[in-house]
Amino acid sequence: MAQQADPVVETPAGAVRGVRDGSGERYRALPYAAAPTGAGRFAPPAPHPGWSGVRDGTQPSPTAPQPVRDFGRLDMTPYFGPGWVRGEEYLTVDVHTPSADGGRRPVMVFVHGGGFVTGSNRAALYDGGAFARDEVVLVTVNYRLGIPGFLDLAGAPANRGLLDVLAALRWVQDTIAAFGGDPDNVTVFGQSAGGTLTGALLATPAAGGLFRRAIVQSGNGTGAFTPEQAQRVTAAAAAALGVEPTAEAFAPIPDERFLAALPALAGLDLRTRTTTDPLAGLSPFSLVLPVQPAEALADGPAGDVDLLIGTNTEEAHLYLVPRGDLESTTEADVLSVAARIHADPEAAVAAHRTARPGATPGELRSAVLGQALFGAGTTRMAQAHARISGGRTHLYSFGYRSTALGGRLGAAHTVELPFVFDIADNPLLHGDTRLLGPDPTPSGLAAQIHGAWVAFAGTGSPGWAPYDPQRPRAKILGSRRPEG
Repeated sequence: MAQQADPVVETPAGAVRGVRDGSGERYRALPYAAAPTGAGRFAPPAPHPGWSGVRDGTQPSPTAPQPVRDFGRLDMTPYFGPGWVRGEEYLTVDVHTPSADGGRRPVMVFVHGGGFVTGSNRAALYDGGAFARDEVVLVTVNYRLGIPGFLDLAGAPANRGLLDVLAALRWVQDTIAAFGGDPDNVTVFGQSAGGTLTGALLATPAAGGLFRRAIVQSGNGTGAFTPEQAQRVTAAAAAALGVEPTAEAFAPIPDERFLAALPALAGLDLRTRTTTDPLAGLSPFSLVLPVQPAEALADGPAGDVDLLIGTNTEEAHLYLVPRGDLESTTEADVLSVAARIHADPEAAVAAHRTARPGATPGELRSAVLGQALFGAGTTRMAQAHARISGGRTHLYSFGYRSTALGGRLGAAHTVELPFVFDIADNPLLHGDTRLLGPDPTPSGLAAQIHGAWVAFAGTGSPGWAPYDPQRPRAKILGSRRPEG
C-alpha cells in the first residue's frame, strides 16, 4: 500500500503541512500572533503577517523564556516540558485533530500552568491523542510568561499573557474550521495558572463570543494581585535590573537578564493594609486586576458560558512533599504560612485543625496553603457563576492519591492531568519519583475523567448534576485511597 502523504491545510494565514498518525493529524507551531521581540514583548499581541508557500507544521515551536523549576525529588519534566527553547516565534498553538476534513467537531483549547513563569504546550502531559481519538479537536496554547507576560509596567498593557490567550481564541474562531473544528462549540480549559487565566476570561468583556464553555482545574478565582501589590513586584524588578519601571526602559533588556532577575523577586511581602497575598509567596506574578475575577463575572461572558470547575483534595502536597517539608513542618511554620494569607491567622489555623482532628503540622500547612491557593477562590467562582448562569455550573473534587515519594504525594496539584488527557499509563509518569508513583492507576479512572471532560465539551454536562449553592456539594472523582 502506498504511504499517505502528509496532510496540508489551507488557513487564512497560509498553507501548513502536518503529520498523520494513529490518533489523527497534528499541526504544530502555528503562529496566532507576531513574534514578541524587543519593545513588542510589552505590547499587545500583534497580527501575524502570514506566509507564502507551505509552512512546516511538523515540528514544535520555541517556548517562552522561562527559568528552570525544581521540585526536589519529584520529576516534573512531563509537566514543565523542555523549559526555554530559544526562538522568537513562540506565540503559537498546536492542533491535534481527528481529520482536517471540514467537519464541525467540538474544540477544546488548553492553557497550561506553571505559576505564570514556566510551562509550554510541548509538555508530555498535554498530548492530544485521546481527544482526537474521541472526535475532539484539541488546541494547546503558548503565551508570554514572567516579566514580558505579567509584570505591570507603565506604558504597557496589563496582563499581556492573558491578552495572548485572547488572541489565540480569536485565531481559533478564524481558523479552526479548516482543521475540522466547530468555532461555535469551543471549550477553553486550563490548569493552575492556566486555570486562573481561564477563570479571568469569564470576567473579561473582550472574551464574549470566543467560547461556549470553560473548565477551571485548580485555578484561583481570587488569585489576582491588586495594582498596589503589583507595583511592589515592579519596583523590585526595576531595582534588580537598574532601570526605571517603564516599558520603554525594559524594552532593550534581553530575556536572559529578565530571568536572572527573578530570584530578586522571590519571597516579596505583598501584604497591604487591606489585602493579603493571594499566592502566599509562591509566585511574584499573577493577573493584575482591581477586582477579583470571581467578583466580576457579570462584566464578562460568564452568564452565557457553561463552567466545570474543581480542585484536588491535597493540592499543596506538591509544594511540601518533594522537599520533605510535610514531615519537617512545625506549628510555627503553619502559622507563618497562614499569616501571609489570612488577616487572623490563628483563627484560620484553628478552623483547619477542627476540620482535621489528628492532622500533623505538615498536613495542616498543606490544608491552609491549598485552601488559600485554590480552594477558596474556586468556591467563590462556583458560587458566583451559579448565581448568574442559571444552573450551568458543575463542581468536582479530585481525590485519587498518587503513590509517589513513598505514597506521600497524594492527591496533589497536577495529579489530575494524566487522567484528563487519558495518558495515566504513560511510563514517564510512573516510578517513586514520578508524578503518579510506582503503582498502576485504578482501572477505568482515566476513561471516566477524560470522558467527563469530553462530554462537557460536547454537551455542557460532564454527567452529574449542576452545582446548587443551597446544597454546595462537589462530584468526587477518584478514590481517596489508591486502588489496585
